[in-house]
Amino acid sequence: MATMQGVRLPGNSTVEHVTAEVPEPGPGQVLLRMRGSSICGSDIRAIYREHLGHGAEAYQGVIAGHEPCGEVVDVGPGARRLGIGDRVVVYHIAGCGVCDECRRGYAVGCHSSFRAAHGWQRDGGHADYLLAEEASCILLPEPLTFVDGALVSCGFGTAYEALLRLDVSGRDTLLVTGLGPVGLAAAMLAKAMGVGPVVGTDVSPERRGIALTLGLVDEAFAADDEDRVRAAVPGGYSATLDASGHPAARLLALTSTATWGRCAFVGEGGTVGFDVSQTMIHKQVTLHGSWVTSIGHMEDLLGHLDRWRLHPEVVVTDRFSLDDAALAYALADSGTAGKVVITFD
Repeated sequence: MATMQGVRLPGNSTVEHVTAEVPEPGPGQVLLRMRGSSICGSDIRAIYREHLGHGAEAYQGVIAGHEPCGEVVDVGPGARRLGIGDRVVVYHIAGCGVCDECRRGYAVGCHSSFRAAHGWQRDGGHADYLLAEEASCILLPEPLTFVDGALVSCGFGTAYEALLRLDVSGRDTLLVTGLGPVGLAAAMLAKAMGVGPVVGTDVSPERRGIALTLGLVDEAFAADDEDRVRAAVPGGYSATLDASGHPAARLLALTSTATWGRCAFVGEGGTVGFDVSQTMIHKQVTLHGSWVTSIGHMEDLLGHLDRWRLHPEVVVTDRFSLDDAALAYALADSGTAGKVVITFD
């Protein structure tokens, strides 16, 4: 039996290199050679530092990585759509396929015991090969790179879903609190959708610098510089999005939302407290919670990126080989980099 190298996350901010058998695709499955597999903030928060997750975020000791993109090298019996050589992005959750959420394309919301997410309950993309369900794979348009695809498989898809929930357009202004990879993605996509100005905040001067250098935001402020944030768009932002998960940043996003505006919470974990009447009810504010995206919206996004001639990989600041996965995770945990990705070429 052929073997491959992979990475598991035992907790305590450590990385474990393992040797595993290369899986064989069963009915309706495909085997992918990994080409790009990026690191998500959820990997850091709920697995790498310590195993915090429950339910959908319960880590089962599998090979890590839930942002995979690769090339089909083998197909199982009954595969009807994909062939060897196809380049694919993997929607990283495989659900039961028959519940209301799965039938709508939101396998992330599946509550069946059959639900399994790559890098959480089934082997993920931090290995030479990945076994995926054919139904979870989306063809990667030729102009987009494997790294572009990896970023869309979670982070950019998550940002796009939140922007759809906010229903943004050229009529809108946007505040993004938290300029990590998802915040950078939200800013990039919002500009492509006609939003402006786009303003961002972050505690990290490095991340503010990345956002400004790439032209993803019009202005970027320190997370505690509330006066300048509010002065940048007098009267408040018609749309706001928190990608940090920090209580103060969530509150800044919500209180900076204009009357009749919309706010989305995307950053995971933690809590937030506020005066409901003054902050939401009296201002007629709509607050959304947005989690990942649907496989249909992810496919739409890939098409839009092709049309817009945008490459998500511009937010990647650092690339590592699988051998250097420990360095990759430590950098991603520092909170100072853009997107960190493992590549296999």
